[in-house]
Amino acid sequence: MAILWCKQEGETRYEVRGAGHTRRLYTNGVFHSQYNPRQPLTGSVWDLLLLPAFLLPAGAVRRVLVLGVGGGAVIRQLNHFLAPEVIVGVELDAVHLQVAREHFGVERESVELHQADARWWLKQYRGAPFDMIIDDLFSDTGGEPQRAVAVDGPWLRSLLKLLAPAGVLVCNFGSPQELNECAWFRQPAVAKRLVSAFQLTTPRYENAIGAFACQPATSAALRERLRGVAGLNPQHKTSRLNYRIRRLTRD
Repeated sequence: MAILWCKQEGETRYEVRGAGHTRRLYTNGVFHSQYNPRQPLTGSVWDLLLLPAFLLPAGAVRRVLVLGVGGGAVIRQLNHFLAPEVIVGVELDAVHLQVAREHFGVERESVELHQADARWWLKQYRGAPFDMIIDDLFSDTGGEPQRAVAVDGPWLRSLLKLLAPAGVLVCNFGSPQELNECAWFRQPAVAKRLVSAFQLTTPRYENAIGAFACQPATSAALRERLRGVAGLNPQHKTSRLNYRIRRLTRD
């Protein structure tokens, strides 16, 4: 892919690469975001962050919080497939927000972008709760992506304070093992509101997405909803959606 834009800040190098209408954001060589307005599905991890919205009934996702905007790929997908009333994005890296606005086109009336540490932002937030919270907080160490905040008991409590009573929490983990070590498994008393839990994966990536719903939900209902959404029906030959979902249970 050709380098369309680059910026060096201290030891951090940012690049936007493109091929055709596809745009990718790399920070220190780590792949952070991809989006193509002509093909909203990426065939990768960002699709998995979107899918848990369909565990909820149609029209239930009105307010969304995205922690870790990157280039804003999942924000573009949310607006394309669901058009929530409000999407709030919180991102520590000011350059990532610049890229999201200028190269990924996330600016629109329904989107609020904040440059802040997600932990601080959650503590000071006093607004309405969110129907869907997406935790995609990653940094990089030695050129490898890793979660920036562990999904332990205190962090899960912070997220649940902002989650609506019938909402869904979505967390991106570097691997299924990392998901299995999160507070939903280790501290069930903290996670008791989250009555339905699923793991989503895609063959090309090691990441595991945890989807935790406050109401009973099934993968069968999710698949049924996807079949009725243009561009998301995996039975169509042109669909790029490639995912696996399985219910999580505690031993």
